[in-house]
Amino acid sequence: MKQAGVVLHQAGSGRVIIRLNGEASEGDILCNSQGVRVARIREVIGPVRAPYASAEPLTNNIQRHMGEPVSVCNRGKRH
Repeated sequence: MKQAGVVLHQAGSGRVIIRLNGEASEGDILCNSQGVRVARIREVIGPVRAPYASAEPLTNNIQRHMGEPVSVCNRGKRH
């Protein structure tokens, strides 16, 4: 799988902020290198050249995935 970004931190709203460096879009599910589903992208934000994603965590212990690279493991439906 091609790397789509890196998990940066958890926002106060509970969502995870991910710096994107690959092709990912709203609804996509992101997995770590072991194939664990980490988050679902809800919104792509920021400039086109350096986008970020606001994502819904899909694991109870999201803190252990901070700084971890993630890849698109399942293309989601666009809203």
